Amino acid sequence: MYISRLGDMEQVSHRLAMSRECCRLLPRVFATLLDPRLSGSDDTCLEKLLDCFQFPAMNDLSLKLLQDNPCLTEFLTSVLALPEPSPRILSFTLRLAGILAGSENQFQLLLQEKLLDRLFGQEGLPNSTAWGDATVRSGWVKGVHHMVCHQPALHFLCSTGGIDVIFTLQEDPSLFVASAAHQLLVNMLIFSIETATPSPFSTKDLDWPECAQMIIKHIEDSLQSSSASRIKQSLKLLTALFERHNTGWPEVLWLGMAKQIESLLMEETPEAQPMLVDLLSNMARPQDVKIKALTVVLQPMDCILRAASQPLEYTGLLDESVSDPTTVESLLSSKSSCVSLLCQTLSHLENLLFQIHLEMYLPYTSLLHSVMTILQFCNGFLTPASPLGSTISRILINSSRVQRSALDVLGKLSEIKACETLTGSVFDVLLAYLESPNTISTVLTKTFQATSMWLLCLQNQSCSNSQQTEKVLKAVFLVLQKRLCSPWWEVRDSSLEFLAHLTEHLRDKEEFRKSLLSSEVPKLTENLLEDPESYVRASAVTAVGHLDICNYFVAGNQHNKENTVAKLEEILSTDPEGFPRRAVISTFTEWLRRGYIGPLEDAEKFVSRVIQTVEHDLDWEVRLGGLKLVKTFFEFFFKKPQADISEPSTIHQDECVQAFCRAKLFSFLFRSLCDCDKPVGQSACHLLLGFRSWLYPFHTLEASQRTGDAPARPSIAWLQSTLKQGSLAQNFPTDGVDFQDPKTMVLALDTINFEELNSELSNSSDYVVKSPLSLIQDILAAVGTIEENEVDCY
Repeated sequence: MYISRLGDMEQVSHRLAMSRECCRLLPRVFATLLDPRLSGSDDTCLEKLLDCFQFPAMNDLSLKLLQDNPCLTEFLTSVLALPEPSPRILSFTLRLAGILAGSENQFQLLLQEKLLDRLFGQEGLPNSTAWGDATVRSGWVKGVHHMVCHQPALHFLCSTGGIDVIFTLQEDPSLFVASAAHQLLVNMLIFSIETATPSPFSTKDLDWPECAQMIIKHIEDSLQSSSASRIKQSLKLLTALFERHNTGWPEVLWLGMAKQIESLLMEETPEAQPMLVDLLSNMARPQDVKIKALTVVLQPMDCILRAASQPLEYTGLLDESVSDPTTVESLLSSKSSCVSLLCQTLSHLENLLFQIHLEMYLPYTSLLHSVMTILQFCNGFLTPASPLGSTISRILINSSRVQRSALDVLGKLSEIKACETLTGSVFDVLLAYLESPNTISTVLTKTFQATSMWLLCLQNQSCSNSQQTEKVLKAVFLVLQKRLCSPWWEVRDSSLEFLAHLTEHLRDKEEFRKSLLSSEVPKLTENLLEDPESYVRASAVTAVGHLDICNYFVAGNQHNKENTVAKLEEILSTDPEGFPRRAVISTFTEWLRRGYIGPLEDAEKFVSRVIQTVEHDLDWEVRLGGLKLVKTFFEFFFKKPQADISEPSTIHQDECVQAFCRAKLFSFLFRSLCDCDKPVGQSACHLLLGFRSWLYPFHTLEASQRTGDAPARPSIAWLQSTLKQGSLAQNFPTDGVDFQDPKTMVLALDTINFEELNSELSNSSDYVVKSPLSLIQDILAAVGTIEENEVDCY
């Protein structure tokens, strides 16, 4: 109804900014908004109206926008005068006022009208009955967010109590409001300091601006309070701040709060521990707090090592603790906190591992041993000697959350040179997980990933020997043989993905090829091409693709290659599910790219055969994959050395056109332009544009000058007319155009306006609804189709 069908409001903002006549529509639009019938309508119209006022052209009008359009202030006043305004309209009003007040000139005018006090002052809306609606509170926060673009706005919030409202909203029952208030405070603190404080900063002469002083004092008071929720909110605020800024003035800010943070570390406050870990992890970059921050992060891992009673050299990670170790021990002894604390700690370690400037502070060998200890606790393969270790082991047994987190860190540690000495122990743990029937599929996937990373690094380790590598690979392939026969499809699928990844990256290594080809893995993988589960068949296709390249280049087995190609072509033409067919076309594209298919002549026949199957596939992703195959074939001609061609380069181009004609690729490309799935049409258009640019880089000569083939013109006109219909084309011309005639195709490439087609294909599906004409119709529907309005619009 009326305004709810507003189309592209960006067009409105152009008109509002550029034409005074069109601004005459504003009073009618706002009058419509105040209509009580709007209270049940869609919010989309309100969002689009707000977009109008945020359009850059509006900023140029500045004060003139309010002066020339008094209906704006009248609208704000009218809403405030309503006895029970709709929460939606009130929220819209707050956001609109905030947007307008974002300009300093307009802010001063609204301040003079006393509107800002009533909207954003502590004694205004926050003190009314309407404040109980979360929609209103959300609109208030968003309005303030728009407004704080200049220092006068910050001063206004500090002097009218608005900042105290924001502090309160941090603990709002609505998570959306609380989150928005939290982010608003962070932005205000940063903006307040960086627009008013000179650089460089020092502890001696730094004088915090008024707004920053109030926010910092609020944080300090909260950290010293007995309220756990206030402490958590302040820690979250500091964490968000140091995520964005950690040098310069934030370091000065930290120096003033470090003692309070340290006191929290010494207290037994389990609720605040996760927040402290988050904060200190972000503070692990400034030099002055690096060691203390890392100590807090490493403390749970240190406790794990001590609880396991490992050999003397692994008794702990830390020389001394920042906080009381008994606090961490109590958290690890509790079933409710142990898993979450370890997962959080492992997550932080994963993020910190590869920050180069932290390397000197991380005891990698002990850390790796701690991670392995956690994994052994989880699968019951380690019998702890201490009471604490026994308690932790009982809590962690079969905890898939901790297992997945620990395996992620274990994989990251594979690239640390200091960890090479424990490679044998690492594979003992990984193989235990791979062999265990208790390892669930999600943990097994993580185990495969970590094993892959350690195997890749093992091949590059200077201290590794061929016997060790061969022993590990033999054990891995024995386990893989069992996993490929698992009754669970998820296990078979992840096993195939692991195999494909290994083969892709290690097929050049002699030990790997020898171990792989002497095992039953290749045969089992081939059998899984007929697996009842489509996901597994797709993964098997990918794995077979990599195995076949490995086998062919090592043994030169042409017969095996031809058999594999035939099997995959059968899957492409007969498999009822899309996933395996997509995998086949991706594999074929990779083969072609790597030169596995053979010389150009063989590649041409192969591509032609595959495309004739793909063009009839009902899965648009398979057809899109076919276009990628054609693009890869086209790139053959770029890679072909010019020295191999005795004729001029134009003959080289002619050869490409002739090859495309013989392979029937032009028919596929032009048909794809009318595909009912837009990504296919766009990809085909880009490919044809690229083809034309390669043939005729400057594209200035007339097609008739090049071909002199006038009789072909009517068929090209017919083709272009059909292409303009896009996916609506009923009968694609198959007889009227000879797609296998090089001259006709050259003429088509040079004549058809692919830029126009590309523009049409790039339009969104609702571009008609968002057109200027539709917009005008929507506005007229909103304000009435009297002659005066029509003149304004048109």
